[in-house]
Amino acid sequence: MSNLDTACINTIRILAAEAVQKANSGHPGLPLGAAPIAYSVWAKHMKHNPKNPNWAGRDRFVLSAGHGSAMLYSLLHVFGYDVSLDDLKNFRQFGSKTPGHPEFGHTAGVEITTGPLGQGVANGVGFAMAEELMAAKFNKDNYKVVDNYTYVLSGDGCLMEGVACEAASLAGTLKLGKLILLYDSNKITIEGDTSIAFTEDVGKRFEAYGWQVLKVEDGNSVEAISAAIEKAKAETGAPSIIIVNTQIGYGSPKAGSSSVHGEPLGEEGLCKTKEFYGMCKDDCFNITEEVAAYTRDFVQSGIKAEESWNEMFKKYAAAYPDQAKEWELWQNSSYEELLLNDENFWKFDTKPNATRAISGNIINYLAKKLPNLVGGSADLAPSNKTYMKDMGDFSAADYSGRNLHFGVREHGMAAIANAMAIYGGIKIYCSTFFVFTDYMKGAMRLSALMKTPVTYVMTHDSIGVGEDGPTHQPIEQLAAIRSIPNFIDFRPADANETAAGWFTAVTNPSSPTCLVLTRQNLPVLDIDGKVALKGAYTLLDSKNAAPQIILMSTGSEVHATLEAGKQLQAEGIDARVVSMPSWELFERQSAEYKESVLPSAVADRVAVEAATSFGWHKYVGLKGEVVTIDTFGASAPADLLFKHYGLTAENIVAKAKAVLAK
Repeated sequence: MSNLDTACINTIRILAAEAVQKANSGHPGLPLGAAPIAYSVWAKHMKHNPKNPNWAGRDRFVLSAGHGSAMLYSLLHVFGYDVSLDDLKNFRQFGSKTPGHPEFGHTAGVEITTGPLGQGVANGVGFAMAEELMAAKFNKDNYKVVDNYTYVLSGDGCLMEGVACEAASLAGTLKLGKLILLYDSNKITIEGDTSIAFTEDVGKRFEAYGWQVLKVEDGNSVEAISAAIEKAKAETGAPSIIIVNTQIGYGSPKAGSSSVHGEPLGEEGLCKTKEFYGMCKDDCFNITEEVAAYTRDFVQSGIKAEESWNEMFKKYAAAYPDQAKEWELWQNSSYEELLLNDENFWKFDTKPNATRAISGNIINYLAKKLPNLVGGSADLAPSNKTYMKDMGDFSAADYSGRNLHFGVREHGMAAIANAMAIYGGIKIYCSTFFVFTDYMKGAMRLSALMKTPVTYVMTHDSIGVGEDGPTHQPIEQLAAIRSIPNFIDFRPADANETAAGWFTAVTNPSSPTCLVLTRQNLPVLDIDGKVALKGAYTLLDSKNAAPQIILMSTGSEVHATLEAGKQLQAEGIDARVVSMPSWELFERQSAEYKESVLPSAVADRVAVEAATSFGWHKYVGLKGEVVTIDTFGASAPADLLFKHYGLTAENIVAKAKAVLAK
């Protein structure tokens, strides 16, 4: 290892430790121990351009162990990204570019949000899948438009998490040879030595997954790490894990201890650490001119690499103009106008059908209109109706297939989908039964946090699941999804509203969408589906601008609620019926529109939904009532269950009259 390599690595280490110390908060252990790993990737192997972090031809680097963010920010600064010394000094401070864990879209050069352990490993699998799919679509002989590696740096904790295991198993099955996982094996967690809870042979596990397993005994050896990376690149038929033995907090007085994981070194400890590395203890946030000049060369090489790619793409466009145009479409597609003006997209027959089946028809329609629509299910495609006919299956034998098979891996599926959406060019959906969002919520929450437009197709949405019983009948899941900021819930009542949900999902650029769909057949409403795009609308209007009572509902219960509204009107009670497929979209509308649908002067209200009442009181107020389910369901035919829980027109009418009588 050259003296310059050593100087760069130690600079990254100390900058990270100083940032943590100044914030009096953070994790110095990983940066001190793992900096040689990250530096080896960034300086010796990774293709990237600090002046254009979004260059399509770049390699991807994922810090799965996101608590080590101070190291990532130090890398970004040293390698010339838009992260200044002042940004490092503001580590973990309000409004800074350097938050406690890496956030996609917030800091230039951060490829994806990490911190919840294991997510980054699954994200890496998603990036690698996206690379293979895009390469199969666009690459030609002598024109590798898509040709990048995905590097993931993880720790012991990441590999304990189930989401990482799910994704790693799939990666082996898919033979993702351009995925390289660097395992910072320091054998320490917050509670102490990993031996208290994690004694497995990780190498043997990954061998069983179908990965190439490489080991580096000295985590400070750039030469050994770099040689292992070269071996990983040479193996094209399997992903690779490089197990690197390191010491957490290396060079500090707390080296090898659990306390260095998440505690600042202290001023004295920081000084001793600097002394260990031969650095002046009085210099703070300092980069020598020697290091700065050395890393400036990497900036120039990155710029040249992109320029070379751009020249190659010009030749590609001349040789394959149709492919080049499609590349631009994939990268910059906006389908709002296309679908909004497509009469066939909004046209349905009047035959009752399950919204999952309608969704399946829409998916297959969209597959022909949207060439970059890709998706699949957690082993439930025949039930979720998510299979795209004649579009092929993505597999190790054929990466061009647009149907993804995730296996029974819900959490891994969602994390993979996040990365595929972020990679660029791909519109992604994933699917399972709605009740299993409980397995996925960590990744779904990150979709919303990252403003990533993943479409979640969640079927079997209520007690309508029937005989499968309470284990498979979602009750509280709608409330959970609605509670996530920037997450679009959409529970359609019929085919028209289902189209509105899909339109929202594939045209919204900055929010994930959860389509909550029925297994049971539903009648088709006499509406134009576009009215549902605002999240709520008047389905049956009252005779007066201010009705006596407002009935509101979502999904399958809209039909019973509509019937109740008609019965009330027949009895001389001026009722309005509102369908509310999406609370999130409704809340995004103007105050005037919301008032026009739910006039504040009308206090008499009833909400109807085959789910928990949690959240509905926001709309029904103190005087209103709910017809909902605040217990778990039961195993029985669906029709019987809807009657048992009072989700009938007769009971809704009775509830409305009781509200009016108060």
